[in-house]
Amino acid sequence: MSLRDAMDAARERGLDLVEVASGSVPPVCRMLDYGKYMYDQAKKEKGSAKLHHRGELREVRFKVKIGQHDLDMKVRRAEGFLKEGDKVKLSVMFRGRENAHPEIGRTLLQDVQKQLESISTVEKPPTMEGRFMNMILGPVSARERAQQKTPSEDEAQVTKAG
Repeated sequence: MSLRDAMDAARERGLDLVEVASGSVPPVCRMLDYGKYMYDQAKKEKGSAKLHHRGELREVRFKVKIGQHDLDMKVRRAEGFLKEGDKVKLSVMFRGRENAHPEIGRTLLQDVQKQLESISTVEKPPTMEGRFMNMILGPVSARERAQQKTPSEDEAQVTKAG
């Protein structure tokens, strides 16, 4: 169909003539309501954006004199955040004379990191900021988790021989 005939046909139907494939010979065009088409495209993009999970930064706070049960509860909460794909900021709060012993907080953060090492990576090591010692852990991707689970060739040979 000639360009003039196609434009007349589109105008009669109250539609727009949109070029779909300009590289082909002859160029391929389509009759459609361009405004509605753009509206539908915007809705699709907005809908697909809702499906994507953005990794938020979640915080779990500890005190220097935390009990073992409380520590276990907070580690489980951090584990849940990491499994959801969020980053976790571990903070230890120091009060009064506790500021004189930052090594206690560093040890606490390292213990938590060891408990979560199978599902997390250290993005920022423990640093003192004011009266808080902070550490940031990021989730391990599924690919990295699979690599951790597969034993290396040396370990496989040892298990066969043993």
